[in-house]
Amino acid sequence: MSSPRFVRSIGAPLPRRLLSFALAALLVNVGLSGGYASANDVTKGYIVVFRTGVAAGAKTDEVERRIGFAAEFRYASALQGFAAHLNSVQLARVRADPDVAFVSDERVLHTIGSVPIAAGDSAPPGVRRVGAATTTTVREASTSNVAVIDSGIDLSHSDLNAVNGKNCISGGNAKDDNGHGTHVAGTIGAKNNGAGVVGVAPGTKLYAVKVVNAQGSGTDAQVICGIDWVTANAAALGIKVANMSLGGSGADDGNCGNSNGDALHRAICNSVAAGITYVVAAGNSSEDFSADVPASYNEVLTVTAMSDFDGLPGGAGSPSCGDGYFEEDDSAAGFGNFTTAGSADAVHAIAGPGVCIQSTWPGNRYQTISGTSMASPHVAGVVALCFGEKGATGPCTGLTPAQVIAKMRTNAAGHGASDPSSGFVGDPSHPIDVYYYGYLAWAGALDTVAPVISAVSATGITHEAARINWTTNENADGQVEYGTTAAYGSTTPLNTTFATSHAVDLSGLTPTTLYHYRVKSRDPSGNLSTSGDFTFTTTVVRADLALTGTVSPEPAAVG
Repeated sequence: MSSPRFVRSIGAPLPRRLLSFALAALLVNVGLSGGYASANDVTKGYIVVFRTGVAAGAKTDEVERRIGFAAEFRYASALQGFAAHLNSVQLARVRADPDVAFVSDERVLHTIGSVPIAAGDSAPPGVRRVGAATTTTVREASTSNVAVIDSGIDLSHSDLNAVNGKNCISGGNAKDDNGHGTHVAGTIGAKNNGAGVVGVAPGTKLYAVKVVNAQGSGTDAQVICGIDWVTANAAALGIKVANMSLGGSGADDGNCGNSNGDALHRAICNSVAAGITYVVAAGNSSEDFSADVPASYNEVLTVTAMSDFDGLPGGAGSPSCGDGYFEEDDSAAGFGNFTTAGSADAVHAIAGPGVCIQSTWPGNRYQTISGTSMASPHVAGVVALCFGEKGATGPCTGLTPAQVIAKMRTNAAGHGASDPSSGFVGDPSHPIDVYYYGYLAWAGALDTVAPVISAVSATGITHEAARINWTTNENADGQVEYGTTAAYGSTTPLNTTFATSHAVDLSGLTPTTLYHYRVKSRDPSGNLSTSGDFTFTTTVVRADLALTGTVSPEPAAVG
C-alpha cells in the first residue's frame, strides 16, 4: 500500500535522545503515556479497525489517552475505529492492543478525469445513449437520493438539486474547489429546467460528500470518513446509491479487506450491507482494474468507458472535444481500464459513455471532459432511476445492492444481445481479444415480449434419431423437451447461441415409437416462449444388406 501524501516529523526532546534503547523499551513496556520514538522517526497515516463488538468511541478515547495522539477521524458506521498519524512506537502499541482487528496503511486516492474544454447546452449524447433521454424527452427525478463521494459539489449551481452532506477535507460545507464532483453531479441529475444540460435522472437530490481536495486527491482515511457518513445517514436521508469516481492502487482479497487489512474495502462492504449500491469508475490507465480500488472490489458496480459522440449507435458520430480525436465513435475508450473475459471482476463490470461528456461546472458554468469518472455517473443515474421516479417505486425497490448490480448487468446484456447494433466495439457481442468492458448500461424501455415460435417440424427421422427444427421472430436460444408422453421427461442441453433458425438433434430413441416433443426459446432479455405439443414416430429397424451365394474371382490367365 502507498504511504500517505503528507507526513509530519516529530522531533523528540533532548533528554529523550539520550535514553538508551533498553530504557526506551522499558518505558514502552511499562505503559508510559506517549509514543517514544527516535528523532528521525516520522508519523504516517493509518486506519485502525477494532474488532466486532468493541465500543468504538470509548475505545478510541482510551487509546488516545494511553498512547498519546489525537485521532483525525472517528468511524462508527461503516467501520468501528479511527484514523490517525502515528510514529513507529505508537503503531506497535496500537497493533498489540487485543481490541484491534487490523491496521491499514493510509493510501492516496485521486479523482479519475481529464482536461476540461468547451461548454455546451443540450441533452448530452451520453445521456441519450443510455436510453435516459431523446432529443425531445427526458426522465424525471429519482425516488432515491444519491451521494456523490468526490471533490464536493457547487451547492449554488442553478442546474443542480445539490445539498450539503459531509466535508472530510476541511470541515464546513462540502463545496467543490476542484470541479470534478460538480461535473459528476450534473451527469447524474442536472435539472430539466430549460437551461444548460440534463442528467440521466434530472432533478434528483444529490448529497455532496467531499473526500478529495482542490488538487483532486485525498487519503483513504478521508474517503472512509465520507463512506461512514453516508452509511450513518442513508436510511434517514433516502440515499440508496453512491457514486465514487476516484481510485488508487490496491487489490480485492475476496474477504472484504479482512485478509489483507484493507480498511477501505471493509468500510464499503459494511456500507453495502446497509443497503447502499456503490457505482465506481474503473480508472484511466489502459490496464486491468484488478490492481485498482475500489474498482476491483466485487461488492461494487465498476464502470468502464466507451465513446459516443452523437447519442446513437452505428459509429457515425464526430468528436466534440480534443480527447475524442484519439477515440472512435461507439468503441471502448482507449484510455480506460478493463478486465478480462471470465475473470472474477467481469461479473461486476458494466460500461458507460465517458468521452467528451458535457456537464455542470462550478460557478454556474459547464465543461466537457473525459474519463471513466464521467462514465460512472451515467450508470449511477441509471441505477437511481431503477429505484423509481417522482416518488413511485421502481424495479430495483426492495433489492439488495448485489441484486441491483445483477439487474443492471442483465438489463444491459439483454438490450445489447437483443439488438447487437446498439452496442459498441469492445462489448461482449463485439469483443476485442480477451479485454472485457461489459455491455453498455441501459435505462430505456426493456423487451418484455417473448419470441414467436413457428415452423416447428421433425425431419431426418430414423429408428433411433430425429432432428427438431423451428424458427423464432427474434434472436433466441433453443431447447427441446421430448418423451413418450406429453409429460416429456427428457430435455436436450440448452443451445445458448442466439439465432432465429434452430435445429436440435435427438438420439438414442426407441424404434417404432411415438414421441411427443415441444420446443423452448428465450430471448436475450429473458423472455421465454414454449411451443405446443408435437409428435413423430420413429421407423422400424432396417436390416443390413445381406449377400447370398458365392462370388469367385475370374481365373487368372496363363500365357
